Amino acid sequence: QVQLVESGGGLVQAGGSLRLSCAASGRTFSSYAMGWFRQAPGKEREFVAAITWSGGSTYYADAVKGRFTISRDNAKNTVYLQMNSLKFEDTAVYYCAANRGAISSVFYENHYWGQGTQVTVSS
Repeated sequence: QVQLVESGGGLVQAGGSLRLSCAASGRTFSSYAMGWFRQAPGKEREFVAAITWSGGSTYYADAVKGRFTISRDNAKNTVYLQMNSLKFEDTAVYYCAANRGAISSVFYENHYWGQGTQVTVSS
């Protein structure tokens, strides 16, 4: 069983930065691929970024490529999402997810997920 807790959300002006964290419980964190998803009001939950268990490969949605960076620290059981050059349309609840295999772009096809953290970007 893996429990995930997101933090680091908040209110930021357009053009600013935030770093989200997702802390995982359990001793097997390093064996899971991790991902970030987001859901804006009135929209479906969408894939944002993913990272393999080793951190050797990362994947991004086109909307965030070049602005967001996913990373992980297996010693701290934590995955991060550094978000730069934030835009109003990045406003959403951000969720992290874990998968024993590869992260699925379909949120609920992953094995574990957190409760989310709100990111609000003011224009």
